[in-house]
Amino acid sequence: MRSLHRQLSQLQAVWTWTMRADVSLYPATGFHCRTFCSSTTTSESDPIEIYKRKLFLWFSHLPREEKQFGGYFSPETMHVDPLILERKAEETGGLLSSLLQTQIPSSPSVTVEQLFEPTDAGNEGRGLNVLLYGSVGTGKSTMVRKLVLDWCSGTTLTHFKLLVPFSCEDLSQMSKVASLRDLVGRKYLHLRKHPLLSGEGNQARDVLFLFNGMEKMNLDFHIGSTELCSDPNEALPPNVVVVNLLRKYLLPEASILVTTRMSALDRIPQKYVSRYAQIFGFNDPDRQRAYFTSRLLQQSRESAQYHEAQALIELLYLNLRRESQLAAACFLPSYCWLTCATLHFLHFTDANAPIRTLTGIHTSFLRLNFGGEVLGTGTGTNVPIQEHQSSLMLYIVRTVGKLAFDGVTYKRTSFSEKELEQWIGGKTKTDEELRQLVMFRTDVLDFFLAPCVESGKNLPEALNEGDQRRYVFTVPAMQEYLAALYVVLGENKSALEKLTSQVSVAIGQASEDVNALINIFSKLIPLRIFAIFNLLKLFPKLYEKISSYNKGSIARKMAAELFRTEDSYNEDVLDQMEQSLLGVHGPQPKQYSEDKPFELYPIFMGGLLHYGNRVLLQQVGCSIQSTTVAQITHVLRKYLVRELSKPQPPEELMDLLLLLFEFQNPRLTAEVVATIRAIPLANIRMTSLKCFILSSVLSCTPASYHLEKLDLSSCLLTNDMLQLLRPAFRHARNINLQFNSLGPESCVVLRDLLLDPTSCIRSLQLCDNPLLDAGVSTLLEALPANESLTHLSLMHTGLGDQMALELAESLQKNTGLQELNVAYNNIGDSAALALVDACREHPNIHTVHLYLNPLSDVGKQSLYVRGVPKSQGGSGRRVKVLASVTEGSEISEDWHPILSVIRQNASSWDRQRLKQQLKIFLRDLESGRQQQHFWKRLPFRRVEKGVRQTLQMLEKADPPTGHSK
Repeated sequence: MRSLHRQLSQLQAVWTWTMRADVSLYPATGFHCRTFCSSTTTSESDPIEIYKRKLFLWFSHLPREEKQFGGYFSPETMHVDPLILERKAEETGGLLSSLLQTQIPSSPSVTVEQLFEPTDAGNEGRGLNVLLYGSVGTGKSTMVRKLVLDWCSGTTLTHFKLLVPFSCEDLSQMSKVASLRDLVGRKYLHLRKHPLLSGEGNQARDVLFLFNGMEKMNLDFHIGSTELCSDPNEALPPNVVVVNLLRKYLLPEASILVTTRMSALDRIPQKYVSRYAQIFGFNDPDRQRAYFTSRLLQQSRESAQYHEAQALIELLYLNLRRESQLAAACFLPSYCWLTCATLHFLHFTDANAPIRTLTGIHTSFLRLNFGGEVLGTGTGTNVPIQEHQSSLMLYIVRTVGKLAFDGVTYKRTSFSEKELEQWIGGKTKTDEELRQLVMFRTDVLDFFLAPCVESGKNLPEALNEGDQRRYVFTVPAMQEYLAALYVVLGENKSALEKLTSQVSVAIGQASEDVNALINIFSKLIPLRIFAIFNLLKLFPKLYEKISSYNKGSIARKMAAELFRTEDSYNEDVLDQMEQSLLGVHGPQPKQYSEDKPFELYPIFMGGLLHYGNRVLLQQVGCSIQSTTVAQITHVLRKYLVRELSKPQPPEELMDLLLLLFEFQNPRLTAEVVATIRAIPLANIRMTSLKCFILSSVLSCTPASYHLEKLDLSSCLLTNDMLQLLRPAFRHARNINLQFNSLGPESCVVLRDLLLDPTSCIRSLQLCDNPLLDAGVSTLLEALPANESLTHLSLMHTGLGDQMALELAESLQKNTGLQELNVAYNNIGDSAALALVDACREHPNIHTVHLYLNPLSDVGKQSLYVRGVPKSQGGSGRRVKVLASVTEGSEISEDWHPILSVIRQNASSWDRQRLKQQLKIFLRDLESGRQQQHFWKRLPFRRVEKGVRQTLQMLEKADPPTGHSK
């Protein structure tokens, strides 16, 4: 067992297979027990069978980014075949000059197994060299991963007894010479002396070598540069070994599969390639739907989220079928992964799982695709690519990020080909820069930009006439992310700032020598000249002030973009993100609009400052210093507090909460939230994620912090969301949950909240929720022990007489309530009288709402005449009873609030019942008016006018009962 563990450790240490996003598209959950050989005894001793098990175990490892989905996946359930087309050698020419290719040949898709079928008799006795190429994100490494796992399980390429995968990135980093057998033996111990690799006879015909990522190696096929070698035991540099394998000079019977990017196609001469194949990704909605189904539905098949996942897939499929921009994006499997990760984040929130953020998802997405990637220029030279390297991600930020920033600044989402030429490579000067640009355009550019599907359809005539083809970012959020990264990395510095930085660095490097010289010559140099040296010494401090101002401008820009006046009443950012993925299902806009909000942009800027994202960015060559974060945070707090002193719409507050959540800075969050006294989120479509964000943000505050008001009315809350909101409720004094369709089961959460000794709830509004008697009965269990609650509203919650009597009984054990609202329920005369008696016996209750209940005239009159408690020990207080717009023969002081409540809820309440109650009000007013003197009748006329206006409003809102033809 120790030996096995040691061998696995060696395998893991040496084999650093590149885990890209397309690698992670079809992961496995771990080692699956399979039968690799029919004979158990043979499999235990056969080195190839041992090798298969170990190889399968390693290739089944889940990347960290996949664990956010819960680890439900395996290659058997997740694999969706991408489109692979066989290409002729002459069809590969001219690929380097093409920009944003969209044309796909109409040829039948082939499998990797079909690519290794014999071609002609001329190659008999020699293995095939297959070159599989494609741009970033099309699924090359994913296909390799699945191919290796399937070979290990015996389901594909079974005519090869041995499949040996190599990472070209690993090979390019090896500095020592090694023979072919040593290369294999170092990575796979059990194959060190295997006869299939000896070169004797034609045993190598059963071997398939797999080289993934050939663009990472500098292969030179010139005889003068790379010596010939046919001995698998001769030690040579790794690139020489690979070249001789491809030349068919070393183990000519072996077959080889090479994967590479399009820019590296010419590194292998055509005479050494038996077949070319291009991988295109998912070219039709059905392949995309199969991927989404396998990922979103597989994980929730046994959970309550199954139906929600099904609905998501249907909405996605509808959006894909209408040839939307999403369909163009999901042409690349990598963007299918990003779409699933984003939807999983938006819809399947787990409070117990590690915290994930939108910024973190996009940062992980880029790390998976470009982690460790460099932009080399080693083609045609003898210098290793690593010595010509520069961070590919940093190059992306300085080119595509600059384009994204320009679009965000001027509110543009589409760009012409001329603009792409200007922003991406427009200032190229040297040959090296030109080679980098060609590689970038060929391999990477169409990963970020795609033809606009609206081109020629809804574009304005001014754009359509001058430039037929326009390009947009593959997904809208990527433009805002790259623009934010461009700003946070400081790439938008002015010319003065860049010059100041360079001069400061130069002076700073020489500062120690200058100080030493000044100390020696200070006594000899004239005073005026000495002052110049002192100015030079102070220059770095001047630069620090300029740099600090620049960081402050980033914070100001972030706050200004977050609270833009013109974006105040847009939907919140999370809803916009969901619409961009699922589409808007309804009437489509007739005109193409360039003026779209970029509200994710400041949120991404905040999220990029989080330490976890900075670590991931460091891995792709983009460094954000801690001092930069501290300077931005210091200024940002001041501007956020200033903006929050002004009234903000609910959508803007939700975006602020998301910004603080993305930032993941508890200290900043606590300081900003401490200035907030109310969070009005009425009419926001709350989801589990938004509830979790709200609770997470408020959890950063100390226990002594209390919100005066938390308004979550008309937010489509559910019982599960209430569970997520419990941490937020603990900080709120007044909670408004009306119009949320909360059922009886929700009262369990509310009861536990009221019984929580840390709870400080004073007012709880549960109007217009179908709590029914069962729910209210559960809620009443908390009344005897709770001392903080002073106002309780149960209006229109389905209370009946029995529950009203139980409520009256519970009030005898409570001392804190001051106001009780049970209006618009099904409470009759006797239950209402018992409830009022209990309230009058209560030491603090001063108001009871009973209007819109089925009370008789006698019952309402009885409620008013009971002026004192029945018992001798009562306080003698009167309790204000609101049962109608009149109190006996007098007008109620609260007639106006009663009519206001009816008007506000007329659209959602039963209109027939409301009209019936309003007619009863008119009758009560008529009866009271007749009992008054002439000069006292005028107020009755005024109230009667208000009741009639409300009645007319209801009658106008009623749909017509029929139409005559």
